[in-house]
Amino acid sequence: MYKVRTYNAISSKGLDRLSRNCFEVSSETGAPDAILLRSYKLSTSDIGPSVTAIARAGAGVNNIPIDACTDRGVVVFNTPGANANAVKELVAAGMLLASRDIVGGMRFINELAPSLSAEDMGPLMEAKKKQFAGSELQGKTLGVLGLGAIGSLIARLGLDLGMDVVGYDPAISIESAWRLPSSVRKMDNMQSLFSQSDYVSLHIPVLESTRGIINADTLSYFKDDACLLNFAREQIVDTSAVVDALEQSTLRTYVTDFPHPLLRNRQDTILMPHIGASTAEAEENCAIMAADQIKAFLDHGNIKNAVNFPSIELERTTDSRLTVTNRNAPGTLSHILNVLGDANLNVADLLNKSRGDIAYNLIDLNTAPSALVLDQIRAVEGVINVRYLGKPCAV
Repeated sequence: MYKVRTYNAISSKGLDRLSRNCFEVSSETGAPDAILLRSYKLSTSDIGPSVTAIARAGAGVNNIPIDACTDRGVVVFNTPGANANAVKELVAAGMLLASRDIVGGMRFINELAPSLSAEDMGPLMEAKKKQFAGSELQGKTLGVLGLGAIGSLIARLGLDLGMDVVGYDPAISIESAWRLPSSVRKMDNMQSLFSQSDYVSLHIPVLESTRGIINADTLSYFKDDACLLNFAREQIVDTSAVVDALEQSTLRTYVTDFPHPLLRNRQDTILMPHIGASTAEAEENCAIMAADQIKAFLDHGNIKNAVNFPSIELERTTDSRLTVTNRNAPGTLSHILNVLGDANLNVADLLNKSRGDIAYNLIDLNTAPSALVLDQIRAVEGVINVRYLGKPCAV
C-alpha cells in the first residue's frame, strides 16, 4: 500500500481517485511515498527520504523547491489546463469591466440617497448614464502573449466576442498549436503584438527570461489607450512601470488578479484577489488530475505533466518493472543493463527519456530482481534512485 500525504484541503473528487485498498491518504501520514498539495509552501525538510513524487493541484509550483527535488530524483507534477476555463471566464469578466464602467455605474446606484423615489430614479438614470459609457469589444484587437492551455482558450474567446486576435509564443508546443484557431494571427515578436493590440492578455509562466517582462521598455510599445490584463503571474509585471504607464496614459486600464498597494484606489485599475482558479470546478479538476498523475507514477512509474522530469509512458508488459533515475551522462544505461545481464535477468521492454541533466528509465523484466541486484544498480555511478514496482495493486 502506498502512502500519500496531503497539505491543504484537497477536493474529495480527487482523493476518491486513490482507492483506499491501495493508498493510505492523510494529512498526518508518516514516511509518505508521495505528497499532494495546493498552495502550501513546501520546504526541503517536509520532503523526507521516502518521498518519490509531489503533485501540485494547480499550475504554479513556486511553493515547491524544484531544484532540491530534482537533485534527489523526486518527480514534481503540476496540473496545466485543469483550471483553464475558470481563468478564461475571469479574463472575459476583466475585459468587460475594462470596456465599460460597470463597477462605477453600480456604485453610483448604491450610493444614491435612500430617500430618492422610484419616480425620480428613472429620470436621474437617464441624465447620468453617459458618464458610465464605454466601448464594445467587438472589432477591437486582442493580443495574447502565451498560447498554452489558457492562452489558446483566451484567443478563442476573443474570436467568439468578435475581436481580431493576434498571438505570440516563442515556445508554443505542437499540442498548443493544434488547439489554436487558424484565424489567430501569429506575431513575430512581443513588440509587434503590443503595438497592434487594444487589449493585451498575459498567459506566460514565471521564468528567469519572463520575470518583469512587462516593464518600462516593453510598455513603450503599447498602443495609447490600451488595456493590460494579467491573470498569469504577478512576477512577470513590473508594477512600478505599470503605474508610470497609467500616469502617462500609455495604458488606459490595468486589470490584474494580483493586487499591489501601488495599485489600490485608482480609477484606472481593476483589482481582483487572486481568484482566477477559485471555482469549485477548477479545484475538482486540479485535484483529479494531480491524483491521477500520482497514481500512474506510483503504480507504473509513468510520468505526465512533470515540471522537472521528461514525459514518459510505457504500457506494462510484465509484473516486474524497474524505474531508474540517473544523471544524463553517456554509458549509464549500458552499465545498468550490464548489471541486469550479469544477473541473468531478461529485459522484456525498455523506454529511456531525458530532460536536461536528468534521465529516466522504465525497464520491464520477465522475473523480479533480487535486493542485491537493486543495490548494484543503485551503486552505478550517476544513478540517483531506483524503484521496483511489482504487480499493480488491484482496485
